[in-house]
Amino acid sequence: MATASKTALRDRLLVARRRVADEVRADEARKLAKHATALVSPTCTVCAYVPVGSEPGSIEMLDALLRRAGRVLLPVARTDADNSPLPLLWGEYRPGELTTARWGLLEPSEPWLPASALAEASVVLLPALAVDRRGVRLGRGQGFYDRSLAARDPQAQLVAVVRDEELLDELPSEPHDVPMTHALTPERGFIPLVSRE
Repeated sequence: MATASKTALRDRLLVARRRVADEVRADEARKLAKHATALVSPTCTVCAYVPVGSEPGSIEMLDALLRRAGRVLLPVARTDADNSPLPLLWGEYRPGELTTARWGLLEPSEPWLPASALAEASVVLLPALAVDRRGVRLGRGQGFYDRSLAARDPQAQLVAVVRDEELLDELPSEPHDVPMTHALTPERGFIPLVSRE
């Protein structure tokens, strides 16, 4: 039941995102960049992502994080021979050096770091279609982050980056879902969530 309801919800959220005007999306990206840089310090490692399509965020947010944080790592998505998702690898963000990868993703160029590099991050910014007030994150359904977050520092802030309308009261959840500690939205900024754990 949760899988079917998650699929329908994903479809609705993706349709709503595609309807957002370009100027609104650009304004939200600027606000997210400002909020995100307030989360980091010069000594911290941040794991972030390169937004694809209508995902909140921007390359400018990554540039701002890199100016402020000690290090920014980006995910590298790979699958096994059966096309099942593997835990994410990580690569250093270097402006102007992103390469086009599978599924239209932009990824850091090699050399890549192992999945365990996630443990170095004190802040992990995650793409999400929605997040609820309990910390349940709705992703795209491939499971890359669910497989990867086991390697995190248990004290790391797990931050779902969403539009303000995508912070919901409740989402369907499954036992393997890793709860987020915070949401980041353009208007409300950094919002603590109540973890189920």
